[in-house]
Amino acid sequence: MASGKALEGGNASTDSVSVAQSPSASTDPYDTPEDRALLRKIDINLLPVLTTLYLLSFLDRSNIGNAKYQDINVIGANYNTSLALYFVGYVLFEIPANVTIPRSLKRFNPRIWLPLLTLTWGIVSVCQGLIHNQAGLFAVRFFLGVTEAGLCTKCIHRTIFVFSMYYRRSERHFRVAIFFGGAAVAGAFGGALAYGIGRMDGVGGKRGWAWIFILEGLLTIVISLFAFFITPDWSHSASFLTEKERARLLERLSADSDAGQQESFRWDLVRSALTDHLVWAYAFLFHGFAFVLYSLSLFLPSIIAGLGFASWKAQLMTVPPYAVAAASIWIVAVIAARYKRRAVFIILSALVGILGYIILIATKTAGRQYVGVFLAAAGVYTGNALLLSWPGENVSGQTKRAVAVAMQISIGDIGAIAGVLVYRPSLSAHRFRTPHIISIGYLVFGALVAAYLWAAMARQNRLRAAARQSADANLAEKQPSSYDDSEERLIQGDRHISYTYQV
Repeated sequence: MASGKALEGGNASTDSVSVAQSPSASTDPYDTPEDRALLRKIDINLLPVLTTLYLLSFLDRSNIGNAKYQDINVIGANYNTSLALYFVGYVLFEIPANVTIPRSLKRFNPRIWLPLLTLTWGIVSVCQGLIHNQAGLFAVRFFLGVTEAGLCTKCIHRTIFVFSMYYRRSERHFRVAIFFGGAAVAGAFGGALAYGIGRMDGVGGKRGWAWIFILEGLLTIVISLFAFFITPDWSHSASFLTEKERARLLERLSADSDAGQQESFRWDLVRSALTDHLVWAYAFLFHGFAFVLYSLSLFLPSIIAGLGFASWKAQLMTVPPYAVAAASIWIVAVIAARYKRRAVFIILSALVGILGYIILIATKTAGRQYVGVFLAAAGVYTGNALLLSWPGENVSGQTKRAVAVAMQISIGDIGAIAGVLVYRPSLSAHRFRTPHIISIGYLVFGALVAAYLWAAMARQNRLRAAARQSADANLAEKQPSSYDDSEERLIQGDRHISYTYQV
């Protein structure tokens, strides 16, 4: 094995890539007290506003699950069809929109396009409350998916890109997990809000379900307008940082990632992503978890109502499981960040979710089954929070990474389509026993894919460590080596021996 060559076959990843420096000392030169103070300052300015925007986007996407129990005029499996159409629109436009990320994101200020994205979702959500028939609902749900993919792609993609302009690779997944916790908070908030808004049934001649869409959409619109003034800018021009802090931030990023590099779009970089087995594994990992994420978030009121509770109680009883899920995300994110491990916690989250579904299937009393709901929500949401930023940290090169993230979400959302179609009236017998069994199968699949990624990347890390040791020995003997050749690093990207995967 040549020390300067990639350890895996395939195309070079990019001509400007993220390269993790191999640790040569026991201490991290970018983890000083000053660095930690800088990170706290960034956290305070980024996380609250971005998490709030994602909370609103997830609320607008999933509130149809609450509206269903306010007597929305959708018959039988047509409800499932309306849910699936959202994901169809999203998947069709996701990859074409996402491959332009390296160019489009740097062309537009995040202070403009993140609030603009949220504003657009709010407008489409309001339109859901103005429909008069099933065809109208189908059209609005489809265009909600198109809007998320086609206007600016998904909020989480754009936000992860912003995170890459502020945080090193090892620092991102904790922040992304905190950010994704907004989805669980949205579920808790949405259940309580839907119960209150549903009592407006008949006001202004509109049904309660229509007011859920209208008022929650208006809330999104109002907050998005405020967000134009408080959303952070790019790191090199962030007004909340001093010149000294900006210089230190850019120094930290330059030693770790490709955030500041300029990269031209090339089709061979797209092909590099499409031929990378790890990229496909990230996609199938989310496919397994997306099935349970969206089926649970969109059918939780139905699942709880199936335990024997009245519809208004089912709305309120969705709040505690979501609150526990949010707490679980944040606690596990702290632990995972401390031990710098990802795969093991994704697998454990899948096991917790599986246990929850087993309790739902095997027990007979509503109280015990409700405990199963708590475990399922905690496991499903925590696993998703940990896996979503994984390719963003382990795939180098902006174009390749953009395609990898697009593949992850698009293939994942195919799982979401399956999930919302499986939880249909014809399969609701015995409290959705058959759909719950299928959910267990998807979680098992997700856990196996996470284990594959763990084993494959750990093996590569060991091989590269050995290759680096050999290259260092050659240097000590004054033999030529391309191990530390910067141009070689840029060409090979995440396949260079100096690149260490985050496992």
